[in-house]
Amino acid sequence: MYKDYYGFVELPFSIVPNSRYLYLSPRHQEAMRHLQSGLGEGGGFAMLTGEVGTGKTTIARAMLKSLDSQTQAGLILNPTFSSIELLQAICDEFNVRYQPNDSLKVLNHALYQCLLANHTQGRQTLLVIDEAQHLSADVLEQLRLLTNLETDSRKLLKVLLIGQPELQYKLQMPQLRQLAQRITGRYHLLPLTVDDTVKYISFRLEKAGGDRQLFTSKSMKYIATQTQGIPRLVNLVCDAILNEAYSRGERQPSHETVVDACQHVMAFQTSFNQASNNQQITSIKRRLWTASTLVGSGLAIACYVWTPMLISPLAKEYAQQHYPSSPASAVEKKVVPASLTTLMSSGHLLEQGISELYKVWGYDASVMDSFCQESNNTREFECHYQGSATLETIEALNFPVLLELDVNQQPEYAILYQMDDQHVELLMGDKRLRFERNTLNQFWQGGAYIIWKKRWSQTLKPGMSGEKVAELNQCVSKLLGESATSSDRYDAALEQKVKLFQRWQKLSVDGIAGQQTLDRLSQMTQSDAPLLNHQGEPHVECS
Repeated sequence: MYKDYYGFVELPFSIVPNSRYLYLSPRHQEAMRHLQSGLGEGGGFAMLTGEVGTGKTTIARAMLKSLDSQTQAGLILNPTFSSIELLQAICDEFNVRYQPNDSLKVLNHALYQCLLANHTQGRQTLLVIDEAQHLSADVLEQLRLLTNLETDSRKLLKVLLIGQPELQYKLQMPQLRQLAQRITGRYHLLPLTVDDTVKYISFRLEKAGGDRQLFTSKSMKYIATQTQGIPRLVNLVCDAILNEAYSRGERQPSHETVVDACQHVMAFQTSFNQASNNQQITSIKRRLWTASTLVGSGLAIACYVWTPMLISPLAKEYAQQHYPSSPASAVEKKVVPASLTTLMSSGHLLEQGISELYKVWGYDASVMDSFCQESNNTREFECHYQGSATLETIEALNFPVLLELDVNQQPEYAILYQMDDQHVELLMGDKRLRFERNTLNQFWQGGAYIIWKKRWSQTLKPGMSGEKVAELNQCVSKLLGESATSSDRYDAALEQKVKLFQRWQKLSVDGIAGQQTLDRLSQMTQSDAPLLNHQGEPHVECS
């Protein structure tokens, strides 16, 4: 390892959180000031947003560490709760006792008593929710209702929401306007500047006991440019550089080593693998747009491509009716980027795209369905937005999804309808487009809307019984390749199976079939779903 070779007392660029390595750039300090001001005497909500890896959680932990003994704080990470599960999680954070079957009303009352007790003792109560973009509209509204608990002079509960940029868009929804109006402190955290990135690298080198000028100024600026100032990516790149320099026997990493290691790491970062060419890509897009408008109609006819569908008959029939196939002469032609940009510039609006995705499943979406809200117990489907999906994770699901695209710096939406090892096929507007899957990275940064038929509407726990428990037993047993018992009780044997499934799927292992576990089970057992890839992993039928 390079640690001893370069004289470090510990690894300087570990991505494991460590308070010793807390570096607060001017932007981080400004964010803390805005949020602390927003959570002042009159505030109830504050919001911090930023791209993945910019240091949002770092700021949250720094704020929590700076609190005095007069503030009781709770931190919830990666929330994917129903309303009642959220209240249970908050109760857990503040050590409030409750019964598993307590209603929303009972849980609200228990929390109110806790908040009132803190207020009587002169203590503030702060709840921090990380990854808040995953919260549904219903759950966010439940949070708003909690902050209605107040005295004549102050809120009893203050909430800091931390999330990716999608959280901003979610709060623009009409049903969340009351919550949006209550956010008194907002800050969007941008990546580090080049100068701050250089200081960040030097800071971590020195903290680890090494030479703060181990990297040349030229190399640090190159790292800043390639990583776009994302601290997490800076750590990954610098660690790779030191490993590579050590293997080459370099006492100071050469610029050639820096470039090689940086390019190797960034090649695996889906959202940033073209970071070094951003200006060139923007220029190319402009030229392609200009050229494509001159020859758009001719190229459009030449580039419509249709190949036989490897999907369920239901989806195939829908595509044949609504997306007519292209002329036979166009089948073998490749879609070139210029014409592709033109063809993709008139895709679906978001709500229209979600409705079309439901139709691929043979389902007519309601108005509420088209907004992709958390489904209630009366709805047949779940609909979730994922901001960091990859083609590999979508391929594992093996059913169509709605992609969020960036075409000529405008948002467009297209259904990813079919995919194999080499190509993808999109339903977009009134077109079917087929092209090489690598080309999709020019337009797609990981945003996807996913729907599936739900099987369970509430958390299942040990001690419960009934039809839904029996169905859980059957599904998880089939996926694990084990025999299901005839029992409809959530006994120790079923709890162990759920734990095995959670470990397999890299979920939180607690033996409780909560929303994440049930969602994953439902996705893997969509036996009547339209298939994205006929050669991919089949769905399991368990009922």
